[in-house]
Amino acid sequence: MKIFPLVFGLSTTLCSGALAEPMNTLTELGQALFFDEHLSLNRTQSCASCHDPENGFADPRRSANGAYSLGDDGISLGDRNAPSAAYAAFVPGFHQTAEGNWAGGMFWDGRADGLEEQAGGPPLNPIEMGMPDKRSVVGRLAENPDYVEAFQSLFGAEVFEQTDVTFDAMTQAIASFERSDVFSPFDSKYDRFLRGEVELTNQEELGRLLFFSQQFTNCNLCHQLKSSPIDPAETFSNYEYHNIGVPENTAGRATNGVEPGTIDRGLGNNPLVTELEHQGKFKTPTLRNVAVTGPYMHNGVFQDLRTVVLFYNRYNSLSASRQVNPETGQPFAMPEIPHSLSVKELTHGPALDDKRIDALVAFLETLTDSRSEP
Repeated sequence: MKIFPLVFGLSTTLCSGALAEPMNTLTELGQALFFDEHLSLNRTQSCASCHDPENGFADPRRSANGAYSLGDDGISLGDRNAPSAAYAAFVPGFHQTAEGNWAGGMFWDGRADGLEEQAGGPPLNPIEMGMPDKRSVVGRLAENPDYVEAFQSLFGAEVFEQTDVTFDAMTQAIASFERSDVFSPFDSKYDRFLRGEVELTNQEELGRLLFFSQQFTNCNLCHQLKSSPIDPAETFSNYEYHNIGVPENTAGRATNGVEPGTIDRGLGNNPLVTELEHQGKFKTPTLRNVAVTGPYMHNGVFQDLRTVVLFYNRYNSLSASRQVNPETGQPFAMPEIPHSLSVKELTHGPALDDKRIDALVAFLETLTDSRSEP
């Protein structure tokens, strides 16, 4: 399938009808839509604003303390960290596993079943792209003769006659682009290592062995999808939901105006999930591009990747110093919702020394796609 080159600033030409390349396929149309700022109320924000290809498909504009994406109105800030859109094509639909665990779905709480449903959310979110309704979005599409031609060619001459049909066609096109190799290139140093093209350093190799170990870490309990530790299609998430005890991001909430102490119920906000035991759980994210997509956790509470590893390690260490958040100099704060902690997964494995912590970080840095490598 042909993907024309990524063109930043593409959206500035859309209303003039002067695209650099034709939109003959659903994926090509989806790419144009993904970068189109005219699909936001003030014509300042596109999907790519929060999911920049050069930054692991995460938001490079996030503030250091908040990690929250700025809305099209130039004022609004959300209360969750915009997740990377890289490798999202591999996330299964929202479902329960044979063991009864929830898995899959889009957003941190799985409330969108797939890429198409997810793509329709941000344009209509008042604190994101801010369009008032689907009809307004379709009106923006109709402004552009290239879009009209492409939509009619791909979906039929009557595609613009019903708002819901046109809007759904738009989400299908964006989802098609997100399923392309642009989002899932599998070309990181780790992938090149699996293909025998490069060697890992001794530190990176130690980190790899620790990561996939059944004895020395708990990483692969949640961050390994495939059965083999050398599977070339590993996405580094099983997409299940866990409460790992992430504390409130008080600094972020001082920025976005959300009342301190407000509880984010995570999976409990998904209308399909009613059990109290699932409150406070969030979807396990992919670790691909993790080194360039910080801040971390669903609320962006941690700035540094090493802090994240130390946060996990605290559950297995009796050392008082290991209970201290190096970013604040204070003990790691209490979780927002303590009753649903994934204690079994969090306490699996022994405490790690600095050598092994640094090795894990070094290995995680090998998961960065070549486009975003330093």
